[in-house]
Amino acid sequence: MRIVPKEFYELPTLELARALIGKLLVHDTPEGRLSGYIVETEAYMGPLDQAAHSFGGRKTKRTEVMFREPGHIYTYQMHTHTLINVVAEDVDEPHAILIRAVEPVEGQTVMQANRNQLPKKQWTNGPGKLTKALGITMAHYGELWYEPPLYIAEGKEVSGISTGPRIGIDNSGEAVHYPYRFWETDNPFVSKYRAPKTPPK
Repeated sequence: MRIVPKEFYELPTLELARALIGKLLVHDTPEGRLSGYIVETEAYMGPLDQAAHSFGGRKTKRTEVMFREPGHIYTYQMHTHTLINVVAEDVDEPHAILIRAVEPVEGQTVMQANRNQLPKKQWTNGPGKLTKALGITMAHYGELWYEPPLYIAEGKEVSGISTGPRIGIDNSGEAVHYPYRFWETDNPFVSKYRAPKTPPK
């Protein structure tokens, strides 16, 4: 298994978000190796993107890691869920890519237990679900994606990648409609899209 090198993360944010599709998200845990193919990502384009945590250049204790060099791990809490991101772009250009869904590969018995014996399709088809399934917590904040125990490795070829609006950002003005979400076409583990509540102007 070849870990994706540091240089991979130097791609421009939107290119990186697309290139992550098909890569293998791996977590080596005391219970064994847990992994899944990345099948859905969302790009957040920094200070000019109203949906980004760093919109307007906001730098807080939570977002500080986004201002570091690309390839860092950015975790944050939403309700009771941990969400996990890839930091992108140069230092002080706080972009990030949310890993939104994966297709389970290794350690499926542990994943099933982590997801309370739910049907397989529901283990990892959302950003909070996949972190629970793979045992990912806030403790990974600030680590590097190319250093174990949590890392991204080369995965599989993907025949088709679709793009569209991001999910769950209804209060983000025109950013609601930016086509910054990427997913493996027809993969059953992609999360369900819900149209924004406010129609475009």
